[in-house]
Amino acid sequence: MEEKRNPIFAKIGEKEITRAIVDSFSKQFSEYVESDVIIVGGGPSGLYAGKFIAKEGYKVLIVERNNYLGGGFWSGGYLMNKVTMRSPSEKELDEIGVPYEKIKEGLYVTDAPHACSKLIAAACDAGIKIANMSMFVDVVLREENRVSGVVINWSSVKSLPREIACLDPIALESKIVIDSTGHDACVVKSLEARGILETKGEGGMWVEMSEDLVVKHTGEVHPGLFVTGMAVSTTYGLPRMGPTFGGMFLSGKKVAEMILNILKF
Repeated sequence: MEEKRNPIFAKIGEKEITRAIVDSFSKQFSEYVESDVIIVGGGPSGLYAGKFIAKEGYKVLIVERNNYLGGGFWSGGYLMNKVTMRSPSEKELDEIGVPYEKIKEGLYVTDAPHACSKLIAAACDAGIKIANMSMFVDVVLREENRVSGVVINWSSVKSLPREIACLDPIALESKIVIDSTGHDACVVKSLEARGILETKGEGGMWVEMSEDLVVKHTGEVHPGLFVTGMAVSTTYGLPRMGPTFGGMFLSGKKVAEMILNILKF
């Protein structure tokens, strides 16, 4: 016997839900086949850069190979979900409304999940769009080897047997590409594989030097391609810094300012 119901929710069935997802995704994906900026990697530096660029009204797409955003910013150090920020980068936590605790002069600690979720929300509120579960495969190259977009495929393709893994990727065009893929520096290394440039590999840990050097070297590494965050370390052979994230924020902010100066003129 069918139970009598007094429905709370709207009378919407499975087909309407599926159609809403497919239509909405397809519309957005088609719109972002061409963007102002594509950011490869949705870690803290990429998200922070995207926040500033999108806030100025530019089309920004983040391509992320995982089904989540934030990279190591979610988990902190040694799976202890606290992250540190060294002065003056605590001001960037103020920018996105994240509470933090002062440990000593110049050193602050905050909850990683809270800080990461606030950063993601700030970037989304600014207008970024996200293609997650999408892995970087290659760059789009134009005249004089200028980087003019990226080639991507579903991340799940990597799990297919080699015999049937020939699933052709697709290309997305953009005025500028940012490599924010962390230690892997995937976009930069795709140029290295072609002999266009050479990376030096990441150095050992040296916190006091690393954050300053990452920010200093953040910028355009090849026409159309900018590098930010830990990808800077891998590109230029700089020390790593471990679970302190001020350099990621300031690197992302710096690359955004540089790109905005280009897009505005």
